[in-house]
Amino acid sequence: MTTVSAAATPAGTTLLDIWQVLAEKFADYTALRDPHAQPVFEISYGQLFRRIQILAAGLQALGIRPGDRVAIFADNSPRWLMADLATLFTGAVNVPRSAVADPAELGYILRHSGSTALIAQDAKTLSRVRPVVQELGLERLLLLSDEEEPGVLNFSQWLQKGRERRYEPPRLERSQLATIIYTSGTSGRPKGVMLSHGNLMHQVENLHVVVQPRPGDKVLTILPTWHSYERACEYFLLSQACTLVYTNPRFIKQDFQQEQPHYLVAVPRIWETVYEGIQRQFKEKSPLMQRLIRTLMAASEGYVLAGRIAGNRSILHYGVSPWVRLGARLQQGLLWPVHRLADALIYRKVRQALGPNFQQAISGGGSLPAYLDLFYEVVGISILNGYGLTETSPVLCARRPDNNVRGTAGPPLPGTEFRIVDPETRQPLPPGEKGLILARGPQVMMGYYNNPEATAKVLSPDGWFETGDLGWLTPDGQLVITGRAKDVIVLLNGENVEPQPLEDACLQSPYISQIVIVGQDQKKLAALIYPNLDVLKAWAAEQGIPAAEAELLGHPQVRTLILQEVRARIQERPGYRPHEQIADFRFLPEPLSVENGLMTQTLKIKRNPVAERYAHLIQEMYPTGS
Repeated sequence: MTTVSAAATPAGTTLLDIWQVLAEKFADYTALRDPHAQPVFEISYGQLFRRIQILAAGLQALGIRPGDRVAIFADNSPRWLMADLATLFTGAVNVPRSAVADPAELGYILRHSGSTALIAQDAKTLSRVRPVVQELGLERLLLLSDEEEPGVLNFSQWLQKGRERRYEPPRLERSQLATIIYTSGTSGRPKGVMLSHGNLMHQVENLHVVVQPRPGDKVLTILPTWHSYERACEYFLLSQACTLVYTNPRFIKQDFQQEQPHYLVAVPRIWETVYEGIQRQFKEKSPLMQRLIRTLMAASEGYVLAGRIAGNRSILHYGVSPWVRLGARLQQGLLWPVHRLADALIYRKVRQALGPNFQQAISGGGSLPAYLDLFYEVVGISILNGYGLTETSPVLCARRPDNNVRGTAGPPLPGTEFRIVDPETRQPLPPGEKGLILARGPQVMMGYYNNPEATAKVLSPDGWFETGDLGWLTPDGQLVITGRAKDVIVLLNGENVEPQPLEDACLQSPYISQIVIVGQDQKKLAALIYPNLDVLKAWAAEQGIPAAEAELLGHPQVRTLILQEVRARIQERPGYRPHEQIADFRFLPEPLSVENGLMTQTLKIKRNPVAERYAHLIQEMYPTGS
């Protein structure tokens, strides 16, 4: 079977070169499949590259030239990928954003980027930015739908225009600007991250050290394609002649069985949702079976944790003596029969839910909580966690199948360097000491578009990028992320607290769905919590507490339960310190979501907007003089 070796690409290779090879060697392989389209959509590599060329010719016919900025306001679909590559293959600079982003944000991006053309998902998306389009006098307007709009080319008309003109491949250089991705961020106005063709190619050429797919392997795609994480992964997986299968939260469970994928690229929240679904199934078993599951899970956790220590794969046990490792190996051996029994009775069924071909799960776009890492290792599902930012194209490091050290984000990709420095003095710190993470490599951005001041704050003249994240390096070079520097809460007594690890610990409680810890410049920490209402109502029924939501959340026993859960989970954390305890909490009136503007598209909580919207709840927990 022929393979494409991204790592062996000649110097100067661009995505256009990669696709020319794909269209020739894998012409009949399925590139994209959308089983939920009506009718089902499927297209081969040969057909897809030809269609991309036609669309690129259509853009050239409209006068799009190398360097022109073309905005793409649309979400995950085969046509998004076609529009993305068509713009890149004209030498234009595309500016992608979600179709459901706030109209004011989309308008800002259109103005700030200087886009001279707009590709919108549909007429509704176009109508949301029509005032700005008219203000800027944009005349080159295209749709990814087939709706008829005066003065606008729909997708079919765009294809027809391209068929009437011969495609002229541009001379692309890796140093050329390819895309400007505006960071959604967790606060503040978005900045335009400039990524070159070389930045994008670094990912295509080096992600093979993380996963080694074969031509024809299926990959479920569920994340926003305009986001750098999903986009880089798709570029790489397509370069390896994989088949991308489009799914969504509604169909993902069904698609695991029907599409039988080999891989899934996802964010921690998706793995958390899968975990919660499995836990719900466990709770539907008989009381006896539930006790058996808990007993076997506890034994398996002991088996896995002993194996980590024995194999020097525990970030909490680096440097322990050979005798400690030997003791761990003996413990692992004693627990092995119990773990094998649990696998036969429980874990095998969990894995079967992902289909018979599933090999690895890829997680990024946020911190993977330790309890999820442990659970998936116990049940035998390999999650390869990675780390990066939009500004780094995005992957800086990732765990490997043969070196999957849980709790870390893995070693750096080829050509990538890390440096841990003191946040105040900027002096380098040795392995094992926590500080600010700096990164350098071919994937680091060109800078922020039209924002030299912001660029200078994070990018040094010798190429070191300040990530804004805190972490440390293990003795063998694995990166451990501990939190965001700007998220650190400084208490009134001067103690610094990283909220993310505490929140991850609290999320292990079945009664807590979401939590945001607060307490800047206060004596003690507090929390905003959205409960798992289904589990809480079941508990309340057992206690004889009224199940109506308003009465339930105000009941003293419920408040006591939640506070006990939070405090117990935090106290169980390794390295627990008393000032990390939660003094009080308030229930949130609704879940945090992308739709209400309190989460990013990759499902990370926007702390500042949460604090602003619920300032009255925070004030209740910190009355004047407390």
